[in-house]
Amino acid sequence: MDEANEINSNDPKREKVRVIPLSAIDDAPDHPFGVRDDAEMAELMESISTFGVINPVIVRRTDNERYEMISGHRRKYACLKLGIETLPVIVRDLSREEAIIYMVDSNLQREHILPSERAKAYKMKLEALKRQGMRTDLTSPPMVEKLSDKQLLTTTQIGAQNGDSHEQVRRYIRLNNLIPELLEDVDMGKIAFRPAVELSYLEEEEQKDLSYYIDENEATPSLSQAIQMKKLSQAGVLTEERIQAILTEEKPNQKPKIKVPLERIQNYFPPDASAKEIEDTIVEALKDYRQKQEALRAAGVRISREAR
Repeated sequence: MDEANEINSNDPKREKVRVIPLSAIDDAPDHPFGVRDDAEMAELMESISTFGVINPVIVRRTDNERYEMISGHRRKYACLKLGIETLPVIVRDLSREEAIIYMVDSNLQREHILPSERAKAYKMKLEALKRQGMRTDLTSPPMVEKLSDKQLLTTTQIGAQNGDSHEQVRRYIRLNNLIPELLEDVDMGKIAFRPAVELSYLEEEEQKDLSYYIDENEATPSLSQAIQMKKLSQAGVLTEERIQAILTEEKPNQKPKIKVPLERIQNYFPPDASAKEIEDTIVEALKDYRQKQEALRAAGVRISREAR
C-alpha cells in the first residue's frame, strides 16, 4: 500500500510532490557526505522550524514500499531532530547507478566538503559510470577531445563539472587508499593534500607506522618527505626507523616550535579558555614584559639574569 499523499499541482509539467513518513526513507548506502551538527545544521533546523521543508527531497522507490534518499540527507536529519515525522518528496525512477551519479552531483555543490568526502564521491561516481558500461579509464585530455560525450565520461569531464582538473580528480580518488587515521588527518588539516596523495601509495602497515609516529610526535610530513617515503616503500625498504628518520629531518626554512605543557600555565586561565585565547594572552603578556624591560634599560637600570 502506498502511504504517500500527493500534493496537487496545477502545472502538469511539474513533478508531483508527495508527503511520506520519514520512517519509510532509508539513507543511500555508503553515502559519502557527512551530516554534521554544525552551525549550518542549526540554521537549517531554524529555517525548517519556521517555514517547513521548502524544497522537497529526492528519493527513489525500492522494495516493499520503501524509498531510498538521493538528495536531502541533511533535511531528513534536521526533521528527525525537530520531531517532524514526514517529508515532502519527489520520487524519481532511477537505477542504482543513476541515483549515485545524481547524489554525487547534487551534493558536490555544497559549500563545505571534506577531502575524504570528495574522494569517496568521485570514486563512487566513476564506479557507477563503469557499471553503466561507459569508458572511465584515466584518459589524457587530448584523447578525451576525440571522443563524444556518449562514448566517454572520464575524470576530465567529472572534474570539469566541479572545477577540478583530470589530474586533481585522480589525486582525490587516490586518497581512498589511505587508512582511516591518515584520511582523518587530511580532513583535519594535519596532513596537506599533495603529501597525502603520495602517502596513499604506502602499504597499510607502513601507513599505520606513519600514523602512530605522527600522533606521538605531532609531525607533519612535507611533500618532499612523502615522496621520499613513497620511493622507499616501492623499493620495499621503508621501515619504521626510516619513517622516523625522514620525519625528524629539518625541513627547509623550518622554524623551531616552543611547546609549554598545559599544566604549567592552566592555573592562569579560566577552564573554558580556548587555545587561541591562551596564545593571544601570552603574546600580549610578552609584549608588555618587553616594553617594561626596555624602559628599565633606558633608565639605566641593570637587569640581573634572574630577573630576565
